[in-house]
Amino acid sequence: MTDRIDTLIILGANGDLTSRLLLPGLSSLLASTRGSSINLVGVDRGELSQTDWRAKVTQAFAATPSSLGTTIAKESRYLQADVTSESDLAAVLAASPGRIALYFALPPAVTIMACTTLSTMPLPKGIAFALEKPFGTDLRSAKLLNRLLQRMLPEEQLFRVDHFLGKSTVLNMLGVRFANRIFEPLFSAPHVEKVEIVFDETLALENRAGYYDRAGALVDMIQSHLLLVLALAAMEPPASLDADDLRGAMAQVLRATSMKTKNGSSSRRARYGAGGTLPAYTDEAGVDASRDTETLAEVTLQIANWRWAGVPFILRSGKALGESRQEVIVTFRDVPHLPGGLTGASAPSRLRMSMKPAALDLDLMINGEGDPFTLEPSILHADLGAGELNAYGEVLAGILECDPTLSVRGDVAEECWRIVAPALAAWRKNAVELEEYPAGSSGPTGW
Repeated sequence: MTDRIDTLIILGANGDLTSRLLLPGLSSLLASTRGSSINLVGVDRGELSQTDWRAKVTQAFAATPSSLGTTIAKESRYLQADVTSESDLAAVLAASPGRIALYFALPPAVTIMACTTLSTMPLPKGIAFALEKPFGTDLRSAKLLNRLLQRMLPEEQLFRVDHFLGKSTVLNMLGVRFANRIFEPLFSAPHVEKVEIVFDETLALENRAGYYDRAGALVDMIQSHLLLVLALAAMEPPASLDADDLRGAMAQVLRATSMKTKNGSSSRRARYGAGGTLPAYTDEAGVDASRDTETLAEVTLQIANWRWAGVPFILRSGKALGESRQEVIVTFRDVPHLPGGLTGASAPSRLRMSMKPAALDLDLMINGEGDPFTLEPSILHADLGAGELNAYGEVLAGILECDPTLSVRGDVAEECWRIVAPALAAWRKNAVELEEYPAGSSGPTGW
């Protein structure tokens, strides 16, 4: 058995995820120094000619053109199949040469049905499954899906995809924390007032009601992505960045993480109303207003370990907001004593690690011009380097190279659902008010 994948099969090849992210990610990989030949097969239930499929692949590859990408696009194939049908899936697998990776670019419920069907079939030796997040639809379904997959394949052949772990700006957090003695000792309760992880978007629903209206901001972003960013920001230094060490350290800190209140009251939710040129969320095509889907969510978490006891971690994500913010903000405690004679505004320092644009900013109070005893704020700034691959290119590289380092381990996926479960339960009972904010604003008043 080779240590690389020979054939990449995309289930859900006609979907938005494939066109918008997967194929451009593959193009990024093929144009890089890590690119190598691969058989590409698209699978979906709708009819599509080979010519139209290859044109779709070629168009997606146009952003990062390469001779390898051109060859793969010309040789790629499309197969019409029902991914819940045993006979259809058997035909797809039989028509795919070498070691196979099955990429489930499907809604969570359809992924579960496809995996259930595959569990009744003989599988090719060395096959890998790549499953998009959210992994399952709640804690119970995530556990059931994990048990099903564990009966089918060993953990090293299961890739639970989170493209956030492929973002170079997120991975830069490891270098900032563990390669700089000035920061690592300060990442602890005696020195940190709070940690905020924010992913605010100016984009609205963007025709994604079919998925988003059933998920909402809490599941779509906080459960699926931002909790893994928290794990990187808060975990203990791993012995190495090998898959076992890195993912073990992430699991350890998430096991210690929970809502600040057991009843879910340490959460807030809201959805956007009409504002600017945008309609209200409930007026968007495909939205069912009775679901009370939130487009802005915030949770306050706590980590019950020696390093972080008492430090609130605030995770927030929303759509149709006035400003795009994608950053981790560590607010340090104020100095315990300011010598007499120093005047001017004194404020706690903040370390801001921005995901987009990739940058690092550290607030400092320094002696100002003129009177040397007057304090003035200043900022130390550094631009963070972008990786060779985009986020999905990095994820696909791990899958095709059979390296699970940047995939989500099964227990981690379950912990993420456990952590947000109290908020989801409180929201279902309307124990937390669903607030409203005008599209294009900074959110509800008082947030």
